[in-house]
Amino acid sequence: MLNVPSQSFPAVGSQQRVAPSGQSRNKVALKPGHSMMDWIRVTKSGRDMTGLRGRLIDVTEEELKKHNTKTDCWTCIRGMVYNVTAYMDFHPGGEDELMRAAGIDGTELFDQVHRWVNYESMLKECLVGRMATRVSTVIKAQSIKEREKAQLNGLAPPPPPSPALLEPPAAPPPPKDARPRYDWFQTDTTVNIVVYTKRKIPASGCAVVDLRDGALRIEVVLGKLSYLLHWRLVQEVEERIGIHTASAVGKIQLVLWKKAKAKWSELGDQLDTHNTFERSKDRAIYYRQCVLVSKTDVTHDTKLICLQLPAGTHMHVPVGRHVYLRASVQDSEVVKPYTPVEHTLLPESPTTEEDEASMLFIMLKVYPNGVLSPHIDRLNIGDSLSVSSPEGPFTLRLLRDITHLYLLAAGTGFTPMARLIHTAQADVPTLRKTRLIFFNRQERDILWHSQLDQLASKDDRFEVDYVLSEPSESWTGWRGRVEVSMLTDFLVRPEGSKCLVCVCGPIAFTELSVGLVKDQGFIDEEIHAFQG
Repeated sequence: MLNVPSQSFPAVGSQQRVAPSGQSRNKVALKPGHSMMDWIRVTKSGRDMTGLRGRLIDVTEEELKKHNTKTDCWTCIRGMVYNVTAYMDFHPGGEDELMRAAGIDGTELFDQVHRWVNYESMLKECLVGRMATRVSTVIKAQSIKEREKAQLNGLAPPPPPSPALLEPPAAPPPPKDARPRYDWFQTDTTVNIVVYTKRKIPASGCAVVDLRDGALRIEVVLGKLSYLLHWRLVQEVEERIGIHTASAVGKIQLVLWKKAKAKWSELGDQLDTHNTFERSKDRAIYYRQCVLVSKTDVTHDTKLICLQLPAGTHMHVPVGRHVYLRASVQDSEVVKPYTPVEHTLLPESPTTEEDEASMLFIMLKVYPNGVLSPHIDRLNIGDSLSVSSPEGPFTLRLLRDITHLYLLAAGTGFTPMARLIHTAQADVPTLRKTRLIFFNRQERDILWHSQLDQLASKDDRFEVDYVLSEPSESWTGWRGRVEVSMLTDFLVRPEGSKCLVCVCGPIAFTELSVGLVKDQGFIDEEIHAFQG
């Protein structure tokens, strides 16, 4: 097992250190002709990306260490070695970030930033081979069936290392008595599965249920931990799901409706990872196919798209969390994070929990030279798109008892703020004031401009200011970019107040804004920077 360096990754000043949860991670300025689409074209050109003329080899630790320069860069991810030299100029985070994993096992470094990226697809033409594992580290060879299941480009992954040599977990497992448990019962018409989490839970959002082709998957997210149940059901059920949550006692009851009034002797066969309780970041990202049902223009380059979840899926995305959208573009898998919004900032009637658990609204900014956003923009109504389960660290506990909420957003960094504004205004009884300062290039770039103005006119507790970096001559609002004098006037801390400052936007904006907010006397516990 290779030793992973203990340095922070990305670096403190990195272009990837902080990223908005609603849109793409921030990128360094790439050379012309070095976009993701250009990289896809390069991989399909027939060029020898590894220098081995198509051969796959076993790579020793000593051999890997030799390839640690910008002109000869190999790295290992989950036991597979890739020659990433050709990718150096295409890497959105810059070559310096890629060099941190040069000549070493970069798995942990990769997972800290890119856990959701399908590197196997992106780097499949760069595959050198697998890491050679010393005989002493091998427990037993995997079964033939397991090897066939895990084939990659015709090459089986290395055998598992000895448990004694594995890295210790970042956090100890929870105490045995804190582990959730489940039970089930039935009536003539229903099957009821009850999960006892043994802790207080939110009223909605912590349980994601997928019923697909007779398989039932229930994931309950409890802070940084994930409890998973997974069966192949013994009999057929209808494609509708009922969820009842008793948040104070931590109980979730799932209701399924039988297709036939027969007595079940069991729920079904237990599938992989059934009844497991582990860190969410160690759980593989799960996707389901959603259907595009509408597209509406928001600005000249941004659309509001609505995705319908499958009938057998119940998924409420908590405020401030994001999902990953995934699609195949020119035979390459492309994934990006987006933060869902409501269908409007000014709902005429409250959204039902059923609607929230079956529909997703996404603000899609279409980048002409992008890969995923133009692809989604070209989709027709009725086409499908893969959507992940919710991810992200934001919790509504941050809003508890606050009196003043300050929001700094730039561009599509507004997306996590949209639902946050609505939730704070509706559900935080102590709130006295919400102030948004919204940075854009031009007036036509402002998302939901008229709705923000309407909200400010209807609710005295909400204020919004706009700042443009490229204003027209007729613009009478603020001009420029985020700086000290703006925040001095913006961030007011009345006596006896409890404040929260949330920031989201491009990396340079976010890092600068967080620093300026701290200069105004706010501490880490009063600041949340949304990250993707």
